[in-house]
Amino acid sequence: QVQLVESGGGLVQAGGSLRLSCAASGSIFSINAMGWYRQAPGKQRELVAGITSGGRTNYADSAKGRFTISRDNAKNTVYLQMNSLKPEDTAVYYCNAEVIKRATMVLFDAWGQGTQVTVSS
Repeated sequence: QVQLVESGGGLVQAGGSLRLSCAASGSIFSINAMGWYRQAPGKQRELVAGITSGGRTNYADSAKGRFTISRDNAKNTVYLQMNSLKPEDTAVYYCNAEVIKRATMVLFDAWGQGTQVTVSS
């Protein structure tokens, strides 16, 4: 089994910062891309930021200049530093990882349970 556990969400005032973490554990051979998605009430889940195993990053336009994604491959962990937060950033944030399972060497798309981020105005 592969598990992704997120942490770092919470309530923050507009203009504030939060740092999300997501640690992958279990029967992992390697991890390709990792990313953060978010889903606001009544809206579809959307990509916030992604990072390849080599460190190449991509961001949604709404996140550019404010959010930074990074990863620690040795710890199978991905981070999302969020600065200058806005009320419209309020959502449940989900971690995603493309995991190659150790036992089967099959690519598996893993998701975390989600962590709530609420930005008050």
